[in-house]
Amino acid sequence: MNRIHPQAIVDPAARLADDVEVGPWTLIGPDVEIGSGTVVGPHVVIKGPTTIGQGNRIFQFASVGEDCQDKKYRGEPTRLVIGDNNVIREGCTLHRGTAQDQGVTTIGSNNLLMAYVHVAHDCVVGSNIIMANNATIAGHVHVGDGAILGGYTTVHQFCRLGAWSMSAANSAVFKDIPAFVMVGGNPASAHGMNFEGMRRRGYSPELVAALRRAYKIVYRQGLTLQEALVSLEDSAAEFAEIALYRDSILASTRGITR
Repeated sequence: MNRIHPQAIVDPAARLADDVEVGPWTLIGPDVEIGSGTVVGPHVVIKGPTTIGQGNRIFQFASVGEDCQDKKYRGEPTRLVIGDNNVIREGCTLHRGTAQDQGVTTIGSNNLLMAYVHVAHDCVVGSNIIMANNATIAGHVHVGDGAILGGYTTVHQFCRLGAWSMSAANSAVFKDIPAFVMVGGNPASAHGMNFEGMRRRGYSPELVAALRRAYKIVYRQGLTLQEALVSLEDSAAEFAEIALYRDSILASTRGITR
């Protein structure tokens, strides 16, 4: 049986797995689907169309699947899709997409969104990401797997944050961040790669050294970006991680954080 508190309001058209838990004073609207093992705390609002996977934990005062804040939005039936095993802490605001993009905001699996995180319309958030307290990403932002956003990080619309990148607290990000790169400041600038994180993930010393060289090629040798990308070709063929780093630079449309 659903473990729905009698003081929760769940629309009859919502589709909840049998073991979903819903706390008191929570409101779940129609066009909402919630997978097995998900726990929704008290005072949460979930509006559809929204799909939430299995094993998620949503804490009090979160607003999930609300209309976006884009002035172009005219009530189109856009969506929010959330994967599995995410922790969504107090006061998070996760908005649906717009018709001007793909019409969907996507959040992957195994993410930790700390208190008061904001994910705006049409964002694509990968998996195994940490967004610390009050981190905010504007519309159309893409965040790669494993990225870490420090507290109070703000990200301009349409930016791309590469896989395993990292921002310091209070960073203001206006350009794309390549994979593995650490940034900080307002405006954010590059400050190396998260080599300690690489070691914790079990990267070999050889791979860490190769990534260190790849960073220096782009940021320390005075090359143009095109020259640097050419210089990375051989090592990208040898190491998948350097190929990821190089590809994240090639995919940039706003220019990379330097």
